[in-house]
Amino acid sequence: MSMLYLSEIMITNPQIESFEELVEVVRERARSGRERFFRMDVKPDYRDTPENWEDRLEAAFS
Repeated sequence: MSMLYLSEIMITNPQIESFEELVEVVRERARSGRERFFRMDVKPDYRDTPENWEDRLEAAFS
Protein backbone atom coordinates (compact mmCIF):
# COMPACT_ATOMS: atom_id res chain seq x y z
CA MET A 1 0.00 0.00 0.00
CA SER A 2 1.39 3.28 -1.07
CA MET A 3 1.16 6.64 0.66
CA LEU A 4 0.80 9.95 -1.17
CA TYR A 5 2.26 12.94 0.65
CA LEU A 6 1.08 16.48 0.01
CA SER A 7 4.68 17.70 0.17
CA GLU A 8 5.58 15.29 -2.66
CA ILE A 9 2.82 16.71 -4.85
CA MET A 10 3.94 20.27 -4.18
CA ILE A 11 7.63 19.52 -4.81
CA THR A 12 7.07 17.56 -8.00
CA ASN A 13 4.56 20.09 -9.41
CA PRO A 14 6.22 23.52 -9.06
CA GLN A 15 3.88 24.88 -11.74
CA ILE A 16 0.97 24.84 -9.26
CA GLU A 17 0.17 28.44 -8.37
CA SER A 18 -3.11 28.20 -6.50
CA PHE A 19 -4.99 26.01 -4.07
CA GLU A 20 -7.59 25.20 -6.72
CA GLU A 21 -4.85 23.88 -9.01
CA LEU A 22 -3.55 21.78 -6.13
CA VAL A 23 -7.02 20.31 -5.58
CA GLU A 24 -7.12 19.25 -9.24
CA VAL A 25 -3.70 17.57 -9.04
CA VAL A 26 -4.72 15.70 -5.86
CA ARG A 27 -7.92 14.59 -7.62
CA GLU A 28 -5.94 13.35 -10.64
CA ARG A 29 -3.52 11.41 -8.45
CA ALA A 30 -6.42 9.81 -6.59
CA ARG A 31 -7.99 8.72 -9.89
CA SER A 32 -4.74 7.08 -10.96
CA GLY A 33 -5.15 4.58 -8.13
CA ARG A 34 -1.40 4.36 -7.48
CA GLU A 35 -1.71 5.49 -3.87
CA ARG A 36 -4.20 4.22 -1.38
CA PHE A 37 -3.57 6.71 1.42
CA PHE A 38 -3.07 10.46 1.51
CA ARG A 39 -1.11 12.33 4.16
CA MET A 40 -1.16 16.11 4.54
CA ASP A 41 2.30 16.64 5.99
CA VAL A 42 2.55 20.34 5.11
CA LYS A 43 0.13 23.25 4.86
CA PRO A 44 -0.22 24.70 1.34
CA ASP A 45 0.95 28.29 1.24
CA TYR A 46 -1.10 29.68 -1.64
CA ARG A 47 -2.94 33.00 -1.49
CA ASP A 48 -6.28 31.25 -1.95
CA THR A 49 -5.76 28.44 0.59
CA PRO A 50 -9.02 28.29 2.60
CA GLU A 51 -9.30 27.64 6.32
CA ASN A 52 -10.84 24.23 5.61
CA TRP A 53 -7.97 23.21 3.31
CA GLU A 54 -7.57 19.79 4.92
CA ASP A 55 -11.22 18.89 4.37
CA ARG A 56 -11.06 20.10 0.77
CA LEU A 57 -7.97 18.05 -0.05
CA GLU A 58 -9.32 14.96 1.71
CA ALA A 59 -12.53 15.24 -0.32
CA ALA A 60 -10.52 15.61 -3.52
CA PHE A 61 -8.58 12.44 -2.72
CA SER A 62 -11.64 10.40 -1.69
